[in-house]
Amino acid sequence: MTDAQETAADASLRTTGGAPPDDGGSSDTGAPIPLLEPREGIPPVIADAESLAGTIAAFAAGSGPVAVDAERASGYRYGQKAYLVQLRREGAGTALIDPVACPDLSGLGEALSGVEWVLHAATQDLPCLREIGMVPTRLFDTELAGRLAGFPRVGLGAMVEGVLGFVLEKGHSAVDWSTRPLPEPWLRYAALDVELLVDLRDALEKELDRQGKLEWARQEFDAIAAAPPAEPRKDPWRRTSGMHKVRRRRQLAVVRELWQTRDRIAQRRDVSPGKVLSDAAIVEAALALPANVHALAALNGFGHRTGRRQLEQWQAAVDRAKALPEAQLPAPGQPVTGPPPPRAWADKDPAAAARLSAARAAVSALAETLNMPQENLIAPDTVRRVCWEPPAVVDAESVAGALAGYGARPWQVEQVTPVLVAALSAGT
Repeated sequence: MTDAQETAADASLRTTGGAPPDDGGSSDTGAPIPLLEPREGIPPVIADAESLAGTIAAFAAGSGPVAVDAERASGYRYGQKAYLVQLRREGAGTALIDPVACPDLSGLGEALSGVEWVLHAATQDLPCLREIGMVPTRLFDTELAGRLAGFPRVGLGAMVEGVLGFVLEKGHSAVDWSTRPLPEPWLRYAALDVELLVDLRDALEKELDRQGKLEWARQEFDAIAAAPPAEPRKDPWRRTSGMHKVRRRRQLAVVRELWQTRDRIAQRRDVSPGKVLSDAAIVEAALALPANVHALAALNGFGHRTGRRQLEQWQAAVDRAKALPEAQLPAPGQPVTGPPPPRAWADKDPAAAARLSAARAAVSALAETLNMPQENLIAPDTVRRVCWEPPAVVDAESVAGALAGYGARPWQVEQVTPVLVAALSAGT
């Protein structure tokens, strides 16, 4: 039985804080208990300045960590902005805030400055929270905690059930949260998402401490909280699904022009780009290089449902790409700033390939011993960079310095340095 399985089986780690009224909790029978209603019922949605001010005051006066979650409308709306923010804190209860009606939540963020925020998969929600003025200074990520503790399933529902013994209803995770007014079942689901988050945090803290990993987790959480906003992705059109089929530079230009045209339309209409034109249709047009609207209409993705005006705008994009001079055509691949793809190492540098093979095996064995995913033990890109350009003198000090230089946390440096020193020495 793994550490994580022992945690799930240990009734002492299960809490009854989220049990329905008059319920004895999860540890009496051992069977998971469906969590159907928030403790205080579904709170009203905060959608005006006066109500928001009251909520800010209540949460500022609360105690302990604050559970935070956000719902987006991925697949429905352009971008990743928040359409509902959920919070729960001892002494304040649960709040559901409409960030469309209350787009500036910086006052709430300031009121919770210094308070530990509990999120599940924090890196998914932090960008949209940042947009509305909510930036934590301290956080606890229950998903990442589960990974470090060795849980095989780290979704919120699986963690709440395995650790706390309650079943969360997850039927509304992919709905269109930009809908107004939000239906009551969706609001119930949203409130329940933060109902047990602090309880889960407390149980996971105990488990991480038991495994000797609590300080590791704190370093990871601090790194997430301190990370700056992500830089805009360079050439995002290159991530079009099916791009591997597109080989010629002229065809790449068509992908780029169609992608950029689609993005402008999607942003103007505030809809998901995929609802404007599919990636598959973009690739089809790039491969075919249609000569006119009639030829374009014959391609998959541009069928009879596409109006004449729409066809003309897509054909105009194709024509612009076809008219570009050679010097303005995109290069076949993006400039590589780091090591080449590992599959090319054997030909380019056999010694580096041998170092990478030894390092991967060593890191994998260590991750298994520590009962956590390899990518949480150390970023695979960091391992590749150190193996491609190892220190001139391979020893504990130089390897530790190289790892730290690539952003590894102190606990990762401490754990990984010995096995990488051995692997790099054996591969030379």
